[in-house]
Amino acid sequence: MELIIFLITAAVAIVGAVAMLLSPNAIHSAIFLLINFVAISVLYVLLYAPFLFVIQLIVYAGAIIVLFLFVVMLLGAERAEDTRERFAWQRPLGLTLAAILLGLIGSIVLRGPASGAMVADQQFAAPERIAETLFTTYLLPFEITAFLLLAAIVGVVVLHMSGNHAESRE
Repeated sequence: MELIIFLITAAVAIVGAVAMLLSPNAIHSAIFLLINFVAISVLYVLLYAPFLFVIQLIVYAGAIIVLFLFVVMLLGAERAEDTRERFAWQRPLGLTLAAILLGLIGSIVLRGPASGAMVADQQFAAPERIAETLFTTYLLPFEITAFLLLAAIVGVVVLHMSGNHAESRE
């Protein structure tokens, strides 16, 4: 039963990702991205990672999609531009890279599982293990990320305040 759910969810995730890339409308692309994020969160449940499931839904499917839609609406990017002439070199490059990726995946599938394949630990994504790893092994990158996010927040507030101050002078 798990295999069937995995195959259906993986197919939904792949179709959502491809539809997101091929959609000419930015709003539709964001909706397809949301479908992809939800499918990935279901894959986390199948991996016995409930913490990552919830984080995927709250942070990505919730906050990031809202942010994308806000920016799309703010900038008016839902009106598609014709940029075929400017980026004509990207299609052959993308097809070449996709063929290389599919070739690598095919070679891995044809070789079969490695003799020393790791068995998944059902507690690998437990919140306690994530916190322990985050605050011991990866403490410095965590602190740097927190500092960068704080600097970004301060920058947004300063820009907002200076924009309001400039409007009030006019």
